Amino acid sequence: MTEATTGRRVQRLGAYAVLLRAGEAGEEILLTRISARGYPPGWWALPGGGVDHGESPYDAVVREVAEETGLVARDARLVDVHSVHTVAPGRGAFEDYHGVHLLFGCEVDRAARPRVVETDGTTDLAAWVPVVSAADGRQLLPVVHHALGTVDAYR
Repeated sequence: MTEATTGRRVQRLGAYAVLLRAGEAGEEILLTRISARGYPPGWWALPGGGVDHGESPYDAVVREVAEETGLVARDARLVDVHSVHTVAPGRGAFEDYHGVHLLFGCEVDRAARPRVVETDGTTDLAAWVPVVSAADGRQLLPVVHHALGTVDAYR
């Protein structure tokens, strides 16, 4: 395929937190919902996002968790790397997209209520969700499915 047939090429490095806690209905994972400003809107993701140019991935995951959940991530440890590659309609244009996701296990105050701090961002909700039913009725990004399939590594 050529760029003319695939559209623009995008490669993005992101840092994401897999945050777990014991809840009333069993183990819970903290998820964030993509706002109308993000892509794809209404889908659920892990707290996290793009690593800025020159930024440490460790600093990026702490920053993103704070912006998207209001929580302070501590003791971030790199656990896994996930990659997704799609050639499809994207953010307003056809694109050849490659996302590389660094997945960190982190600690947060599990009693604190998550809330989106960033205004006009790509996240509109943060919520603790039971691990066993996270996919029930929710559209999850592939990185969330991956994290749910490897959840033991983050405990």
